[in-house]
Amino acid sequence: MTKPHLITAACDGACSGNPGPGGWAYLLHFDDGRVEEGGGFSEKTTNNRMEMQAALELLKRIALEPRQSGFTIRTDSKYLIQGFSQWLKGWKQKGWKKADGKPVLNRDLWEALDQARLPGVAFTHVKGHSGDADNERVDAIAVAFSRGEKPVLTSGFQPPASRPPDAADPMDFAPPRLNRLLTRLEMADRWATGGYGLTMAELAQLVEMPEAELSQRQQPWLWRDWQVLPCLDGCWRLRRKSLAQHR
Repeated sequence: MTKPHLITAACDGACSGNPGPGGWAYLLHFDDGRVEEGGGFSEKTTNNRMEMQAALELLKRIALEPRQSGFTIRTDSKYLIQGFSQWLKGWKQKGWKKADGKPVLNRDLWEALDQARLPGVAFTHVKGHSGDADNERVDAIAVAFSRGEKPVLTSGFQPPASRPPDAADPMDFAPPRLNRLLTRLEMADRWATGGYGLTMAELAQLVEMPEAELSQRQQPWLWRDWQVLPCLDGCWRLRRKSLAQHR
């Protein structure tokens, strides 16, 4: 039996006081519909350190699972993205000194993140508190931990509320390929409803099309029940087809 693959991930950090007590959180989606959340608490820290801790714990977790190519992690921390993808190499060459000669802050976590780096895995930016469901969820978990609370974390499949817990879902008996397709269609509807942007790599995973082929598409096009719209910010957005387009 094929092991489920990771398809999306998100992480976030929070701090009450900055410095002060903090929390971190991550969220994973698998192609069989499973969701996994994780998080933790730190007694005295900063917001940036919690953003980094969340990313570090997530990378360690991702390393244990198969994943689709071009895998991206969604985060609202530009500090994390720029440090990980742009600044780290220069810092190491300069003996962990910044351009102004001062020591790099949070060196211990930057070194740990560099060691945890995974091939084919990159961070992508999502604007915080913009309605992105996964970002809102990891933010809520991280904030709860920073306040000393113990949030309930999801792990496994979430049955629809309208179905009794002991009732069988017809999709439980569907072939794995159909289950994976249903997951992709549900995610497409979620992205369309929320108006979220997709990177080229994320869209390629969703529609199962090579990035090279997608890069040639400059005009809106149709995929199943959605219009795929290129945006000026380099992202793609989905919009459900109207009833007239279905006829």
